[in-house]
Amino acid sequence: MIPRARATGRALGYQVFYRLPVPLRRRLVRLAVPKYIVGAVTLVRDAEADGPGRLLLLRQPPGYSWTLPAGLLQRGEAPVVGAARELFEESGIRVTPGQLRPAVPNAVVHAKGWVDVVFEVEVPASTTELVVDGAEVFEAAWHPLDDLPRLSRATAGLLGRYGIGPEAERVPPATPSGA
Repeated sequence: MIPRARATGRALGYQVFYRLPVPLRRRLVRLAVPKYIVGAVTLVRDAEADGPGRLLLLRQPPGYSWTLPAGLLQRGEAPVVGAARELFEESGIRVTPGQLRPAVPNAVVHAKGWVDVVFEVEVPASTTELVVDGAEVFEAAWHPLDDLPRLSRATAGLLGRYGIGPEAERVPPATPSGA
């Protein structure tokens, strides 16, 4: 039970807060709540692959390891739109937002203040031209899921949440809510 004096003080605080102009209230809330950087990530699988399948990975600067197509959302951009945009910018693969499916889990909250919104799509590798700019992305290639190259730490951890790669054993698989 909350002591009466504390409850009264809290009620008074809410009364004062809700009498403030809306723009000032918004500014106060932005100062008080945690802030996150939000990015969109796409797991692109080869629709034609046999066996365990193949995944599109990118080699980006400094070029020591491989990553997934991903990037930060623009202000006000829907995550699914940002995922389609980043996929095209980094690999040349053009898909519509409607072709992307939310992965399960769809959002991964990282300890250092960023959130990845994750989507999945399948495309036929044999007819999908990969185009990279040589600056932001050095190389894009399809890799067998059972023989992945050296992954960045963040990519290995993220893929592990989906039961893929070297971290799959260490990261508990995601379970849909209610399961």
